[in-house]
Amino acid sequence: MVRDSGDNPDYGDASSHVSRETGANAGTEYRTDAGARSADGIEGWGVRPVPQPRLEQPVGTTRGATVEFHVSGQVDRANTGTVYGRGGKPVVSKADPQSAADEAKAETRADMRSERRSTPSPRPHPSVVTADTEGAMTDAYVSRETEDPPLAQEAKRAVEILNPSGEITMPRPPRRRTMCVANQKGGVGKTTTAVNIAVALALHGNRVLVIDLDPQGNASTGLNVPHHSGVPDVYDCLIDGAPLDAVTQQVEGIPNLWAVPATIDLAGAEIELVSVVARESRLKRAIEAGGSNYDYIFIDCPPSLGLLTVNALVAAEEVLIPIQCEYYALEGVQALTNNIELVRSHLNPKLDISTVLLTMYDRRTRLADLVEQDVRNHFGDKCLNAVIPRNVRVSEAPSYSQSVMTYDPGSRGAVSYFEAAQEIALRGAHDAQVGGVA
Repeated sequence: MVRDSGDNPDYGDASSHVSRETGANAGTEYRTDAGARSADGIEGWGVRPVPQPRLEQPVGTTRGATVEFHVSGQVDRANTGTVYGRGGKPVVSKADPQSAADEAKAETRADMRSERRSTPSPRPHPSVVTADTEGAMTDAYVSRETEDPPLAQEAKRAVEILNPSGEITMPRPPRRRTMCVANQKGGVGKTTTAVNIAVALALHGNRVLVIDLDPQGNASTGLNVPHHSGVPDVYDCLIDGAPLDAVTQQVEGIPNLWAVPATIDLAGAEIELVSVVARESRLKRAIEAGGSNYDYIFIDCPPSLGLLTVNALVAAEEVLIPIQCEYYALEGVQALTNNIELVRSHLNPKLDISTVLLTMYDRRTRLADLVEQDVRNHFGDKCLNAVIPRNVRVSEAPSYSQSVMTYDPGSRGAVSYFEAAQEIALRGAHDAQVGGVA
């Protein structure tokens, strides 16, 4: 270290110097002073970088890799107490303590801002991220990025339900399944269930026939089949003994679906059947006389336990019971099951309640949950996992003479009926494999 000219040889802590680093910090100069005095009595040198001060001849004193130089300042005679280095930046002496304090604060804030800018953000250590954490993080990011928007999901479901390419198929039963859709309680969704499940199965590779046995003709309306007076209908089969193929009509727009309509003439069929021999099995004979090969036959029954419903129970081997998720619907189930037992005992030993479907489910009410629990506890595995919710699209579709499957295939109602039809087909295939009812 070179002492300033005129300094006390025993400089101690009062020496004022600038060191230039020749190592990694080469080119940076620092001025250091702890309150030292120069030959002219000048004070106030602080510790800060000095931009290129005027250097004197270096002294051949080297410590390690550092060579020290003496720097002489210039005295501003006009402003007493202010010293300028070569860079022209004023240095405030102790004569103005307020200015020195302000400058120190400003420099401190500047240093802090520079440190924040230069300090990199911390990174997690690789060993901290475990395999489970990494998988969870990947799922959290990828699932949000790869998930389709709602409109795309609805369009995908619609294509799956309509199945225009015919690639998606439901398993076909090894032999014909004749299902009677019955419930003596009205307004529980018998016709809606028969129509939509039949359409869903037909759109996915099954040959399906729908027999409208309700004098109101709602199933014929939903399938857009003519059922005005004078059209050959199921009445001709019951009263005149016509074969089923003679009154069957192809459903427009669905190649694998056929329907037997019901006209207003069917309203008087129950009275006329009273005097007919073997009145309970008239429909069964008509079905057996038909030569067409169907995978499924759905019989839509009227909301009663009269002769028309008895004919359906005798002709069928399986009973599908739609149950509305309300209390009144539960009251009619007991009477229906008793009537089914009577038919099984005397007329049709093969008859069995194979499927129970919950309809008009409103998840906002506790009553719907209670009814669902009671039905599942009573019927067990016969109750489908699929539940039909209340959906306005299901109610709108008949006004356009369509099923909800073709009216709005992306709606919740269409998706629910599609799942129900798929479950019926899979259960039938499974029962056929284990030797049960196919």
